[in-house]
Amino acid sequence: MGLRINDTIPDLTVETDHGTVSLHEFVGDKWTIMFSHPKDFTPVCTTEFGAVAQLADEWAKRDTKVIGISVDGVEDHKKWKGDIEKVAGTEAGFPIIADSDLAVSKAFDMLPSEAYMPDGRTPADSATVRSVFIIGPDKQLKLSMTYPMTVGRNFAEVLRALDGLQMSTGKGVATPANWNVGDDVIIPATLSDDDAKAKFGEFTKVLPYLRTTKAPS
Repeated sequence: MGLRINDTIPDLTVETDHGTVSLHEFVGDKWTIMFSHPKDFTPVCTTEFGAVAQLADEWAKRDTKVIGISVDGVEDHKKWKGDIEKVAGTEAGFPIIADSDLAVSKAFDMLPSEAYMPDGRTPADSATVRSVFIIGPDKQLKLSMTYPMTVGRNFAEVLRALDGLQMSTGKGVATPANWNVGDDVIIPATLSDDDAKAKFGEFTKVLPYLRTTKAPS
């Protein structure tokens, strides 16, 4: 069984282009985005790493760390950073895990336990290593998304999902479809109308089980 929502992530010790780190120590008490790639020097992945680099201020606003993974070694990562920064037009200051032994890819259920990387491999050999993981300060997996090789990830959606998670876990609410910061939120169905009014004040009752209110500050 692979890693599932609300599971604690494994405390693996990994090599990165910033040195050796423990995943639990890296997360610490912060929200963390971990995004994986099947190979260095690939076109779609280079644009994605560049997008993450360009969002450095947005991650900082949300008190969130980011860390990449690619199924190649540290020296390749260091060389690839030059291409990433050229595409992004800014520094890529986050670490990239060198997952050449596939330990992280297997632990996070991106590859089967029997997977191995053949000599002369291509990105297709590790195509499923195309995931985004949002990890909470409690070191539990809160959200995961997996993309195919040909579709670049939308990091505006990753930010939106992170905002939703920080709102819902911090304020005891849920968020509706297409929610963005500033939009109304959903009151949990477990609260009675009286308790909802006491906790949140005025609310709109769309359906008996669907009640919306202004997002708590």
